Amino acid sequence: MRQRIADSHRLVVKVGSALVTNNGTGLAQDAIAEWARQIALLNAAGRQVALVSSGAIAAGMQQLGWTTRPHAMHELQAAAAVGQMGLAQAYETCFSQHGLKTAQILLTHEDLADRERYLNARSTLMTLLELRVVPIINENDTVVTDEIKFGDNDTLGALVANLLEADTLIILTDQPGLFSADPRSNPGAHLIAAGRADDPAFETMAGGAGSSIGKGGMITKVRAAQRAARSGADTLIASGREADALLRLARGEELGTLLYATATPLAARKQWLADHLQLAGSLLLDEGAIRALHDGKSLLPIGVIKIEGEFERGAAVACRNAAGKEVARGLINYPSSEARRIARHATHEIEAILGYLDEEALIHRNNMIVL
Repeated sequence: MRQRIADSHRLVVKVGSALVTNNGTGLAQDAIAEWARQIALLNAAGRQVALVSSGAIAAGMQQLGWTTRPHAMHELQAAAAVGQMGLAQAYETCFSQHGLKTAQILLTHEDLADRERYLNARSTLMTLLELRVVPIINENDTVVTDEIKFGDNDTLGALVANLLEADTLIILTDQPGLFSADPRSNPGAHLIAAGRADDPAFETMAGGAGSSIGKGGMITKVRAAQRAARSGADTLIASGREADALLRLARGEELGTLLYATATPLAARKQWLADHLQLAGSLLLDEGAIRALHDGKSLLPIGVIKIEGEFERGAAVACRNAAGKEVARGLINYPSSEARRIARHATHEIEAILGYLDEEALIHRNNMIVL
């Protein structure tokens, strides 16, 4: 599996706030210069690298003289706006010393949820890589309305890896990798060298949702690895404070934790569906419908017990079982108001109920991914 990393052509590297900002004390110019040097060497060897960088809010706080992270959304957005300027300038300066140009790419969930914007973002990033320009990617924290929270860029790194169909996602953090338990409280904890990205045991090791470890960010890295694996990307989690970490990881050296992909990469359209972080609504399915989906069939109205949420035709919705677990997601052919009317009815009844028949299926199998 490490040899597969050594053979990879396109890499996405994600660096966390603690590394970029010297644990919040200001931009780590020496570290940024080191990453630029190593990425320049990878670039010279013919490998394409996109960099996902946290740190705008922390850098902005330092420039504004704030010692405590604010809670108010407008203050977080203001800090991000100020910090992004210095962050972009630092990367531009360091990469230019190696003859490389950089490009700033700021993304929101809506950029990836909308199919046209998704394809535009992909086209732009692919063009930059072909031009040997290093994209510096961050969430557009100055305009997002959802809560800005630690670890979001781990997810963004995975989304970018999927967007670019990258071979490898490298997550540099302030920890050596994933441990079998919290090493701060368990002296018997050991570093996990490698494992399947889809192994559910790793979420437990990372602390699970709501635990003290999870709040520290490792759980988001494990989940990012799971997401990246959908497009066939392997994920490496390692300390960014190791000397030549990127070069050593890229040549397959035993460093950090490797969470490798095992599934066949999803088709591009279905990968886009899988990457939706926010869904417009959900459908509660009966067991017969769930079995049909796993057999590769479309979702028919008769298998839908209940519909939650308000949405328009073409919206991305979740399909759930009786326990509330998401079993599939897809683009629905009818708005919520009409979907409720035809739920639990056979296909031949749709026209009589609605006065027209647009599609026989609520969700066609070509517009669906089964999870």
